[in-house]
Amino acid sequence: MPAAALKSKPSPTQSTAKRPVLLDLPYVPVEKRPLPPGRPREWYVSHNRRLKAMRLAIALLDSGVYLPNQARDETIRDTAELIGVHPPSATTCHMVRAFMRYSR
Repeated sequence: MPAAALKSKPSPTQSTAKRPVLLDLPYVPVEKRPLPPGRPREWYVSHNRRLKAMRLAIALLDSGVYLPNQARDETIRDTAELIGVHPPSATTCHMVRAFMRYSR
């Protein structure tokens, strides 16, 4: 019998990762790494806006706001205060709703 046949398959809930995966709370910021140099300023602005919108969308989902129409600007700004980020602009709030809409 080949050795591969003797190896048991992992159960559906058992991790198949080679190394442990660190699970952190969405409210704890990830360790920041330096951004690549030499890009136009607008790239950095939009990159940071996307990161902020993703953090806010995750926090909203964790707090029970699952639909974009439930996430009004006030709700998003209250969540931003709760997780400790600066209040988002209307553009960022719009992006948060877009992430929630297209994540399905």
